[in-house]
Amino acid sequence: MLLDVLLSHGSLESKLPFVLSWLIAIAIALTVHEFAHAKRADAAGDPTPRSQGRISLNPIDHYDPIGTTMILLFGIGWGKPVEINPRMFRNPRRDGIMVALWGALANLITAVVFAIPLRLGLAGAYALPLALIVILNLILAFFNLLPVGPLDGAAVLSGLLPADKARRFDEFSARWGMILLMAIIFIRPLGRALIWTPVRLLASLLTGYSLY
Repeated sequence: MLLDVLLSHGSLESKLPFVLSWLIAIAIALTVHEFAHAKRADAAGDPTPRSQGRISLNPIDHYDPIGTTMILLFGIGWGKPVEINPRMFRNPRRDGIMVALWGALANLITAVVFAIPLRLGLAGAYALPLALIVILNLILAFFNLLPVGPLDGAAVLSGLLPADKARRFDEFSARWGMILLMAIIFIRPLGRALIWTPVRLLASLLTGYSLY
């Protein structure tokens, strides 16, 4: 998304508000996503995220050179994955699902909160950064909920399936997940259908603005 803006016509000065707003949106969305994973794992009894300094609201602690750069340029990517040890969970199956799910839930909650000023007509000069924060949090939520390994949605689906089917699904994800993920990212019509369409609809519902 940012790449399209930078390559478009116009001066750098005219693009600066979008660039700054996009950077702020990335910092907020990635931070709340990875913080939520880490905090939920810590609450479930796993000390790994805390020992690695991941229960943090510092965006630098969650920066991933590849995934974060992809979000910056294309609007789809990931933050630095939170390392967990499921064997430390009090209830491994339930807690595994919740740890995977809470990243996307945190993004959805953040989108709702930042959409309130837009919905109430109170955004004023901050309409652009608020709108981008809403949109990027929704993108991260829907993207990560896709049941494609190594995304969070694959872990959620695996945890919900019976043990034998979960095992087969995990094997499928390990073999084909990254290929499917790259297809979603780089085949634009596919990415629009799976991610941008629900993002556009929910963002319009939350903010009251129509997004095309």
